[in-house]
Amino acid sequence: ARAFSVPLQRPAACGPHWYFDSSRLACAPCGAHQRQSAGGSSCVCEPGYRMVSGNGGFSVTCEKCPEYMSGVTQDGWNCITCPKGLTLEGKCKCPNNEILVERGIDGVLLNEALCIHCNGSEQSFSASDASGSRCVRCEKTFIHVSKSCDCSSPNILTGGLCFFAQESLPPKAVATVRFAQLGITLTSAWFLKNLQSSAFACWLYSNVTACQALGNMCVMNMNSLSSSSTDACGLFQYIFIDTARLGIVHSIAYWRHSLPWLYYGDQPGLASQVLEKNNFPTTFSFKGRDKDVKLQFIAASFDAAGNFLKWQSLQGGILQLCPDTETKLNAAYTFGTTYQQSCKISVSKILLDFANPTFYDLFLEYNGDNGQQHLWAVPVLNLNLQYNEKFVNQGNNMNNWLLTRRFFLVDTLSGKETDLGKPPRVIRIASDITISIHLVSDAQRGTIYPPLMTVAYTDVLVQNPETQSVMVSFSVSYEMNQSEAQIQTDIALGVLGGLAVLWSLLKTAGWKRRTGSSIIDLQTVFKFLLFYAGDLANVFFIITVGTGIYWLVFFKAQQFVSVLLPLPSQEEDFVTYIACAFSLKALQFLQLLVSQLTIDIFFIDWERPKGKVLKAVEGEGVIKSAAAPVSIWRTYFIANEWNEIQTVRKINPLFQVLAVLFFLEVVGFSNLALMDASSSLTRSSESYVAPWSRILRFGVSAALWIAIAILQVIFFSVFYERFVEDKISQFVDLCCVSNISVFLLSHNCFGYYIHGRSVHGHADTNMEEMNMNLKREAENLCSQRGLLPNTDGQTFQISISSKMRLHYDWIHETLTRKRGPARLLNSSANTFEQSTRAYNTMNKFLSSFIDHVHKEMDYIVKDKLLLERILGMEFMEPIEKSIFYNDEGHSFSDVLYYGNETTLLIFDILFFSVVDLASQSFILAAILTYLQQEIFRFIRNTLGQKNLASKTLVDERFLI
Repeated sequence: ARAFSVPLQRPAACGPHWYFDSSRLACAPCGAHQRQSAGGSSCVCEPGYRMVSGNGGFSVTCEKCPEYMSGVTQDGWNCITCPKGLTLEGKCKCPNNEILVERGIDGVLLNEALCIHCNGSEQSFSASDASGSRCVRCEKTFIHVSKSCDCSSPNILTGGLCFFAQESLPPKAVATVRFAQLGITLTSAWFLKNLQSSAFACWLYSNVTACQALGNMCVMNMNSLSSSSTDACGLFQYIFIDTARLGIVHSIAYWRHSLPWLYYGDQPGLASQVLEKNNFPTTFSFKGRDKDVKLQFIAASFDAAGNFLKWQSLQGGILQLCPDTETKLNAAYTFGTTYQQSCKISVSKILLDFANPTFYDLFLEYNGDNGQQHLWAVPVLNLNLQYNEKFVNQGNNMNNWLLTRRFFLVDTLSGKETDLGKPPRVIRIASDITISIHLVSDAQRGTIYPPLMTVAYTDVLVQNPETQSVMVSFSVSYEMNQSEAQIQTDIALGVLGGLAVLWSLLKTAGWKRRTGSSIIDLQTVFKFLLFYAGDLANVFFIITVGTGIYWLVFFKAQQFVSVLLPLPSQEEDFVTYIACAFSLKALQFLQLLVSQLTIDIFFIDWERPKGKVLKAVEGEGVIKSAAAPVSIWRTYFIANEWNEIQTVRKINPLFQVLAVLFFLEVVGFSNLALMDASSSLTRSSESYVAPWSRILRFGVSAALWIAIAILQVIFFSVFYERFVEDKISQFVDLCCVSNISVFLLSHNCFGYYIHGRSVHGHADTNMEEMNMNLKREAENLCSQRGLLPNTDGQTFQISISSKMRLHYDWIHETLTRKRGPARLLNSSANTFEQSTRAYNTMNKFLSSFIDHVHKEMDYIVKDKLLLERILGMEFMEPIEKSIFYNDEGHSFSDVLYYGNETTLLIFDILFFSVVDLASQSFILAAILTYLQQEIFRFIRNTLGQKNLASKTLVDERFLI
């Protein structure tokens, strides 16, 4: 195999007599009397040698200059005599204020270089430029102070400017920059060169550029004022206080002539006045003309030296450091669209793209009453600023805020310690920028308070720029005072929570009545807590669903802005309510599951033997006549049907999940949960996608769950169950056809009864007779099916007496005794016979009880009072006689899934929502919701089947 690898060599790694050959990407040796050039990519002659030929790279030929012409011209091609000495590079040098001349006007090389003195006297006032090649007029402060180009003592020379020593100048500057996050204080080369001169020029001459440069250095020092410091901000404040004579700009007290506007003042409470006292003088809408829905931010930009650059619109994304398309960047300033953008940026890219910092003064543009354009200053909250112990820009207390104006994105200048041409030791980056829009309370026409920009800076110690990176983010948030909404939520929670306590007490009282106990014990308290958990879950569910739908409707449907969504930090209480609702509802659901899996149930077989049959007596060898046996298959059939309807629901769970997912992901209802003003269900792939609102996500998904569930219930109850199949009603009919009644006890003394006694007297017959019986019943040629004569009532709620319950338990003990200790049991054959006798005894007892045979355990049939139906409890206690309450609503389904659809639906909605809020994925939430439905349905079917076999003596092998 061929190898194509090459060694990595860098220009800086080449030695002083080597150069970097870019054609081979490797170091190569220079020729004789040569050394590496400043750029490292070629060779130059050593001092004292002139270049004879050279085409770059290694093709350089050098020749030693004669001793009487030891210098080399600036271009390196000739030797020349240097009367004033040589530089380290072997070139001629001249004293200050003199320029070097090597050729005549006609270009002819001189034998000896000349040092021509620049005329620094009056009229000329010239001095050599930085390159020393020509005379230029000297800086005006030199002329003003000394009437020459010399700034001799006692005058003060600083930053290339000259000042009178006797003038009342500002204090001596401290050219340090504090990087608090790193705990580093550096002496900045930029400050050392320009701070003192900028302060002096601003103070003495009100020089606009110098004042701007001084303000920029204060901003680079994080606006950190101190009364005892003479750093950049201390000098700025000194000049600001002593220049009141200059007047103010645009009637703004904090903006002086010639000075930049950096602060709003340090009076306590001033920040709240700036942000909340005056409304922004225009209104906004979510829908309408483009100018009504765009925030026209504009910034005045300056370079570090204080020169004004230009006005810049934020529409171009100048504040977003993360790369993105212009369409998405501009979406940040669409009113009502919460914008968030974050990414990692390498330090090497920052150093490359932001070699020179730019400073911004931010404004919001609007049209005045006369149509003229105006600007509203946007205050800046610098989270890195700490004025003193009283003013700290953290927390929500505006009284402790010190607002500023000017800011920058990246500072790669102040962290340079020695040489401005070298990379900085520390850089400072605006890692988190947020523009906050606050809606005026009770606003009906889109009125806002002045926007606020919050900036947080990160200090980075530059070590390895290629591997170092910084996380940066930019966001635009919309806020309103949520205190009223929170108060209303708290009131609703308090009122409904109190009603839930009363309702739970009533349910507990009803439960005590149904259990036949009047003692308030620990079990009663525990039952009350379970009831209260379910009711409180409903309270939290109602509040959260109402809140979600409220924000969904009122935020998305409004044209002129009156409400804004809560911020993510303000949604914590809402998420807590959902978590509480889910936890409590899960507890109620598990309690419901346990209660349904422990009910007492028995199938009463009314069938009587038809005639007698001859039967051999085992062990005696004789044949006797006996009653013909009754078929058990009808009981098995009813048991199987009961087993099938245990998890039947009023809706189709799979269709419910798929329909919700279809509307959310395919139709696009999930787009309504985005934190923007658009109510469109479709979004372009190129457009910006706002972050999700957890309140809107819950509101959209819960509303769809409820709406689709209601439609399903209406469809099944009005159409499907009426014209296709009603499994609950069919089970009751099947009981009557099979001549079997169902006796259910969900509580100790309360339960349900399904009267299935055949009006034909028997059901164990052939097909012809069965069809004849059904025909006679259809033609009304026989009595009605009801328990009472001439009635059709077949289902009842029953409240049995304690004597009846004791007798039931006494008989039932023989059914459960087979699960006792092995040493107390008989053989398996005797156990089976014992169970069979217990079954026959229970069947005989219950059938005789229904037939009013036991006068001491009789019952009456009556209707429930309306209040009893509403409260779900019974006022009359069955002391001497049991009570059968007429029930036409098939309330026995309360021990099935079918009668608890509301609880199951709320649990499914909350489960779906909790998974979605945790994962931000409707698809995952739908999958897990369906899985939990199937898991609990399997548990309910399996354990319910075991309970059915245990309580009715139906062999579990026949339950399929």
